[in-house]
Amino acid sequence: MAYKNLQQFIQVLEQEGELVRIKAFVDPHLEIAEITDRISKTPGGGKALLFENTGYDFPVLMNAYGSEKRMCLALGVKHLDEVAEDIEHLFQLLASPKESILDKLKLLPKLGQFASWMPKVKAGKGECQEVIIKDNPDITKLPVITCWPKDGGPFVTLPIINTKDPNTNARNVGMYRMQVFGPTLTGMHWHKHKVSAKHFNEYKKLGKKMPVAVALGGDPAYAYSATAPLPENVDEYMLAGFLRKKKVELVKCITQPEIEVPADADFVIEGYVDPNDELIWEGPFGDHTGYYSLPDWYPRFHITCITHKKNAVYPATIVGIPPQEDAWLGKATERIFLAPMKMTMVPEILDMDMPVEGVFHNLVIAQIKKEYAGQGQKVMNAMWGAGQMMFNKILVIADEGVKIQDYEALTRYVFKNLNPATDFYFSQGPMDVLDHSCSKLGFGGKMCIDGTFKHDEEKDETFDLKIQSADLNILKERFSEISSLNVSLLKKDIPVLMVALEKNRKGHVRELHQAICEHKEVEGIKLILYVEHTVDANDLGIALWRFCNNLDPKRDYNLVQRASLIQPDHQFACMGLDGTRKTKEFDNFQRDWPNIIIADESTIKSVDQKWDQLNLGQFIPSPSLKFQGQVYGSEAMV
Repeated sequence: MAYKNLQQFIQVLEQEGELVRIKAFVDPHLEIAEITDRISKTPGGGKALLFENTGYDFPVLMNAYGSEKRMCLALGVKHLDEVAEDIEHLFQLLASPKESILDKLKLLPKLGQFASWMPKVKAGKGECQEVIIKDNPDITKLPVITCWPKDGGPFVTLPIINTKDPNTNARNVGMYRMQVFGPTLTGMHWHKHKVSAKHFNEYKKLGKKMPVAVALGGDPAYAYSATAPLPENVDEYMLAGFLRKKKVELVKCITQPEIEVPADADFVIEGYVDPNDELIWEGPFGDHTGYYSLPDWYPRFHITCITHKKNAVYPATIVGIPPQEDAWLGKATERIFLAPMKMTMVPEILDMDMPVEGVFHNLVIAQIKKEYAGQGQKVMNAMWGAGQMMFNKILVIADEGVKIQDYEALTRYVFKNLNPATDFYFSQGPMDVLDHSCSKLGFGGKMCIDGTFKHDEEKDETFDLKIQSADLNILKERFSEISSLNVSLLKKDIPVLMVALEKNRKGHVRELHQAICEHKEVEGIKLILYVEHTVDANDLGIALWRFCNNLDPKRDYNLVQRASLIQPDHQFACMGLDGTRKTKEFDNFQRDWPNIIIADESTIKSVDQKWDQLNLGQFIPSPSLKFQGQVYGSEAMV
């Protein structure tokens, strides 16, 4: 369904009982984010929030995409798989043999639909230009939120950023955060892998200023399409047209007429990036990983004009410790882009899942139709070469024998089929620049766990050992550095142990893993995950989130293999993975290591005091309280 504008989407959310209007004053500096964090972590993602009293001329919409239902409403579907089914049907129709004129004529309606999805530039001005501010534009008059106490400043968090290749005129629509430095200056945080960064490099070669326009609001399909992992030659507004089943109408910008923006956007911030400018020190920023991303040098965006609707609503989001709203944007991508991956690159893939704890790239589960030995490795290589899947850190592959969304059954199935000595695969390559665990920025290790059923060629039965029935809590008595131990998975016939320890020397985790594996009581355990002592190993979801963030698989693995002490003629193998925080002192880690993101005490207290005025029902304590003992020092970077 096509929404006329963001206001219509808000009306639908309200009609569906998915929106709460907050009329009490809430400060965009930290308070809006703290309230949203509390709501987004409630079961099902809570409600969308419309903050109507912000001290600015515009209300702020938060958590609009923060549940499966709202994500479906945003895209006009009843369930997210509908979009993938439409795409798969199109692929099949276009790829099927056309033997007769009748077969070809049947395609005409679909080709007509393609044309109806293509964006159209219309003459004149759009709703987004009802108010035009060319003289002294000032972004500080918008309610740009500050999310977290150690952020470098306020950030625009849902910007739909429009650029063009100066040589081909091809459009790109992306989403990159923008730190506000002054009335007409922000940062432009596009990573080197992104298309807009490539456009910038082309302008740099030409020695020309790069026109840029930032849209906010409009049909919610625009913001989703800006985040979608499309190939470079596919226009994001065509995807938006496909999703809304109606073409996107664009209008030319006022001061940057080379760029077109959605006519129904709430705000448009026009400007340019000058390749001759000095870069600006941007960040830190509390990011989707749940950690502060490290500050770095990024281009300056100079604002030349701000336009907006008369009744504009400012859309924003926060990212931080999962779950957050962005998990549902990621879930939409997981479902929507399964079909193109299956149809074009990995035909054996049946399903895919990205657990919230894996924050998108860190952990991906793929289910395949396995027919021959080595097929898991074939899929591994294909997926790591598929667009933004190149950033994936941990890939788990299963087959038809299990439902991959049932994580307990999946884990049991994977480890039943897994030989630690042969079924872990390590590689290295490009990584998300936000991944702080890499020894080098944007380059690090990857790991594939092949949990598929093994054909005879892939089996080695000498490694078949059963989990021992011994009480492994004795490990805490033997090794004083272990602060907590999670043996709950062993009781579910899953041979995985999680250990939290306090490191106190170089090579400590490796030595501890070797020492633990010398004991016959651990035979049958195939994997031990190590986290730092500030993490409760028995809080499995949080421990896995911390583990995935802090692991560079190729650097941090340690495989122990020896003869079994219990079963003659058998081998024992156990993989150890070090998901602890890395330091210069103990790990020779030369980069800064960021802290996790939590609210400060004054913001928590302020929101606590005004909770009864917010129309949000029963009091919800701050999620940050759970993590206060896990922050290192008083600064964001340590």
